[in-house]
Amino acid sequence: MAKVCPVNQKGSKMGGGYSNRTRATQFNPTGSVRKYPNLQKKRIYVPELKKTITLILSTKAIKTINKRGAHSVLKKAGVI
Repeated sequence: MAKVCPVNQKGSKMGGGYSNRTRATQFNPTGSVRKYPNLQKKRIYVPELKKTITLILSTKAIKTINKRGAHSVLKKAGVI
């Protein structure tokens, strides 16, 4: 199963591109590169449930949880 953040649905993307020289000649294409999000394994305590939940979250989701609170963000995402 692919690693995807459950809060904001960040997953891997295809990247890599062409240099300006390649664009000019339309030959010698460069290869594709898969780019992964910054996912971290985090234990989060939810005081409303009196439980600790372990999740793999993106760093952006961790910042959102710190700002808005664990219960509201996880409930909106459908995790709890």
